[in-house]
Amino acid sequence: GLVWTPVGGDIIFIESTRMRGKQGLLITGSLGDVMKESAQAALSWVRANAESLGIDPEEFAKWDLHIHVPAGATPKDGPSAGVAIATSLASLFTGRPIQSTVAMTGEITLRGRVLPVGGVKEKVIGAHRAGIETVILPERNEKDLEEIPETIRDEMTFRFAGDVREVVELALCPECEPAEGSEKR
Repeated sequence: GLVWTPVGGDIIFIESTRMRGKQGLLITGSLGDVMKESAQAALSWVRANAESLGIDPEEFAKWDLHIHVPAGATPKDGPSAGVAIATSLASLFTGRPIQSTVAMTGEITLRGRVLPVGGVKEKVIGAHRAGIETVILPERNEKDLEEIPETIRDEMTFRFAGDVREVVELALCPECEPAEGSEKR
C-alpha cells in the first residue's frame, strides 16, 4: 500500500492470515477507525465477490482472519488502503501472490468502486524511492500525475482502476502457482 506522511510518501505492507475459527476478524497495527472500517469493507467486498474471484464462499465460515499492518508503533489512518487490503485478502484466499514490484492506493466502496485519494504525488515519490515499478491508482487520480516529476513518471508504470476487481487482476501474479502452503480454491 501507499501512504502519505507529514515527511513525504512511503509504502506500507499489509499482511493477512487465517486460522481455523468462525469468521472472527482481528485488525492490528496501530490503525485508526477509518482504516479499520476500510479493512471491514474490503473483507465484505471479497466475500460478496468470492465466486467471481475463484474462491469457495463457504471457506469464510471456516476461518478467523487477522489483518496486520506492521510498524505498529506508527499510527495509521485513512481510507486509502482499502484496495491494498482487499487485494491482500484476495491473495490469501486464492493463493496467488501479489507481484512484489506493485503498490497501490485507493478507497473502496462495498460495491467495489475505487474512489480517489489525496497525496498522490508524495505516495508515488515514496513508491519510486522504495523501488516499486508499477503503481495502481484510482481512475479519478489520473490527473494528479501531472504533479509528479517527469523523470519519475518515465521510470514507472501507472495503471488506473475504477473497480476493485481491476486492481486485484493487475496486482496478483497472473501465472503464479498458489504460494507454498496454500491451496488453490
